[in-house]
Amino acid sequence: MKPLNTVFTNLPTTIFEEMSRRARETGAVNLGQGFPDDPGPLDVREAAAKAAVEGWNQYPPMLGLPELRAAIAAHYAHWQGLDLDPEREVMVTSGATEALAGALMAILEDGDEVVLFAPMYDAYLPLVRRAGGVPRVVTLQPPRFGLDEAALREAFSPRTKAVLFCNPLNPTATIFSDEDRALLARLCVEFDAIAVCDEVWEHVVFDGARHRPLIAEAGMRERTVKIGSAGKIFNLTGWKVGFVCAAPALLGTLAKAHQFLTFTTPPNLQAAVAYGLSKDDAFFEELRADLQRSRDRFAAGLADLGFRVIPAAGTYFLTIDIADHGEDDVAFCRRLVTDHGVAAIPVSAFYPGGEVTNVVRFCFAKTDATLDAALSRMRGV
Repeated sequence: MKPLNTVFTNLPTTIFEEMSRRARETGAVNLGQGFPDDPGPLDVREAAAKAAVEGWNQYPPMLGLPELRAAIAAHYAHWQGLDLDPEREVMVTSGATEALAGALMAILEDGDEVVLFAPMYDAYLPLVRRAGGVPRVVTLQPPRFGLDEAALREAFSPRTKAVLFCNPLNPTATIFSDEDRALLARLCVEFDAIAVCDEVWEHVVFDGARHRPLIAEAGMRERTVKIGSAGKIFNLTGWKVGFVCAAPALLGTLAKAHQFLTFTTPPNLQAAVAYGLSKDDAFFEELRADLQRSRDRFAAGLADLGFRVIPAAGTYFLTIDIADHGEDDVAFCRRLVTDHGVAAIPVSAFYPGGEVTNVVRFCFAKTDATLDAALSRMRGV
């Protein structure tokens, strides 16, 4: 048989697969995978069920149900001060990863350079390479994981076509500062680069923070692809309903890529998300407060066990610094799941070259009983 595509055939078995498999085999408490124990808001799920039974179940419009696109625009106007035309600047996709893939396919041609930031979501590099892009990786260092102008300028060049930017950042649970966003915006304008912004965690921010999108920075309105996720907003990660917002000149081509990927997204889920986005502020604040309480509970427990907890400003994740444990993060996680029955993820897996080896990630979006069981098993680690 002729060789298959090397971008995918050369991918190794990931540490994510390994940790999940070990968790299943050993009955470990699995804090590696990033999804909540909670089934999600009942009324939003009931809206999806009602729409499936009573509503339209054939192809919806390719760009998404008009009511959902209007709800997305209104939601972002309210929460982030954005003025978006729902008919020309908003599209619905089957999850944020499809949105990322479609954006990269629409933007890149062979040899175009893409600036990325490590640590990064593991889909980024394969998607960039499959779209013909040449990655230029900027390595971020703990505990701040912030941007450095000299490192950024080294990554940018006249061949830079796009920047792939995740904020809040998975896996570090950090939020880029106002200064970081302004710096990145200046370089995008200077080098005429398009910013593809993975903002799926925009509602999962804590301690009174409010998400600030890159599209709102000076010079970025016409050169930003803003990507969101209903799954993260509503703790319904299996729904795979993504949002894409971009100026008409960008969205027109993005829509053509989407047309030949998934084409549409289940209409009952779209209807339910439109309903959910229109809920009052208290609903979203309560979801955020519940996750913050879980973060604080788990962070306090880890600190009581003697672990050095890195502050988590957003996402479902919490990280610890294990530099004083005498082993790297991969060895630590393998020992943790095998000897103590708790699965976590080594953050070195999010660096293409494994440059940082002293940080471990846990998912805290779990019940109190699950978190307490993990903490109990981690005594003496």
